[in-house]
Amino acid sequence: MKGDARVERLHTPKLAEAIAEHIERLILEGVLRPGEKLASERDLAERLEVSRPSLRDALALLEQRGLLATSREGTRVTEFLSGLTDPLAGLLQSNEQVTADYFEYRTAVERMAAGLAAVRATAPERQAIRECLAEMQAAHAAGDPNREAEADIVLHRLIYAASHNLVILHVMRAFSEMLRRDIFFNRTSLFAEATFREALLAQHKAIGEAVVAADPEAAEKAIHHHLTFTGDAVARTRRDAARVDLAVRRLNRSTLLSG
Repeated sequence: MKGDARVERLHTPKLAEAIAEHIERLILEGVLRPGEKLASERDLAERLEVSRPSLRDALALLEQRGLLATSREGTRVTEFLSGLTDPLAGLLQSNEQVTADYFEYRTAVERMAAGLAAVRATAPERQAIRECLAEMQAAHAAGDPNREAEADIVLHRLIYAASHNLVILHVMRAFSEMLRRDIFFNRTSLFAEATFREALLAQHKAIGEAVVAADPEAAEKAIHHHLTFTGDAVARTRRDAARVDLAVRRLNRSTLLSG
């Protein structure tokens, strides 16, 4: 019995490390995503077919690496890029020129992502894109701009994943989270405009359908058109708002003058 216990003590750390590496790979591949809650320890141990003590050791290793965090609510995948994106978001919000740079950056990266996705997407990924486009169409028909805006983010993330480029997947997912938080511009105000929403729906359909059809040239062209259109719309909205603000200040200038 003592000999068996000694062997168990020797093997357990190696097993825990193997489990940790497996979960880490799932995070890297985007199977487990930042912010997602893992199954309970008991359920996870059963699904991975490992002992609970070994799993517990593995989870502790991943907490040390900053990939998981455990609280009373359970264990979640951390927003592991937040150490980069949170300070970056603060810097970017302080400079309006950054929005133009943001669209320039997205155009360069997403053209490549869309082209790769058109070539590399698997059958399940193409089906997921079809379903996302159907959801976007349904949200549009229901006149629900918030639901449509969410489908927008989901579609772009599906394309990042379908590119099968892990750097694009993680970096652009982090950027899309900043987009959801209106770091670069107010998305809600844009989706409130009927003409903008109509154009956006057509553009997203062109992007998604090109990827599904395995047409990289059409996918790259569609994403370029979409991001150029959106960037121009944001710039125009800001310009119009600045003009209104100036007009109001001119009309109210008397409040700054003596009687």
